[in-house]
Amino acid sequence: MYAPERQQEILRLARDGGRVDVLSLAEVFQVTAETIRRDLKALDRAGLVRRVHGGAIPAGRLDFEPDLAEREGTAADEKDRIARAALAELPAEGSVVLDAGSTVARLAAALPLESTLTVVTHSLPTAARLADHPGIQLHLIGGRVRQRTRAAVDAWALRAYGEIRADVLFLAANGFSAEAGLTTPDLAEAAVKRAAVAAARRVVLLADSAKHGQEHFARFGDLADVDLLITDTGLADDDAAAIERDGTEVVRA
Repeated sequence: MYAPERQQEILRLARDGGRVDVLSLAEVFQVTAETIRRDLKALDRAGLVRRVHGGAIPAGRLDFEPDLAEREGTAADEKDRIARAALAELPAEGSVVLDAGSTVARLAAALPLESTLTVVTHSLPTAARLADHPGIQLHLIGGRVRQRTRAAVDAWALRAYGEIRADVLFLAANGFSAEAGLTTPDLAEAAVKRAAVAAARRVVLLADSAKHGQEHFARFGDLADVDLLITDTGLADDDAAAIERDGTEVVRA
């Protein structure tokens, strides 16, 4: 099958199912995952699909949001490397905010037992991972809990973030780029992320390279709001250089 024929079939599958994923497509068409990623990139450039975590959705569905289990299993190796690299950005002591996100949750799970930090989070999965940590003073921010992400949102969460000033925020995003900024599918979650950014002296974005160039419905900041981006080696040299020219340091783990 020639590439245009395969891409046309990928587009049909995306429209029929609402989403396609790289590994399943590679199996269906008996090609490598890298070949499928090139196909999706071509379809994305043509405006026919939007690339998302591990696959793509039909163009126009910027509100698409994978559930927690799906996000946990996507780009697992890359997320583990990012989380390990993020350990170097923890203060020796002090306070950190952990955003709701699967890579940030991996960072929480990797915190050394000797860590002595004040940790603030509005993510139930992250709080659960830290609840028994002997050196962590854990503060769980409340509010309405979104079932899809297990994150607290709305007025209670916004008010709580307005009352603190943390040393470092470890931030998550569904999409990031110099043009579109930081985006996520849900407006309520975007508002809490914006408040968390304002509550920290330093912002570290943890995002795998598949999220670069992705654009979702709710925008919550500029990439320039981020002091450091920790991503994986899938981010191209040119893209990393462009991000650094705008003032954000880039580490590729």
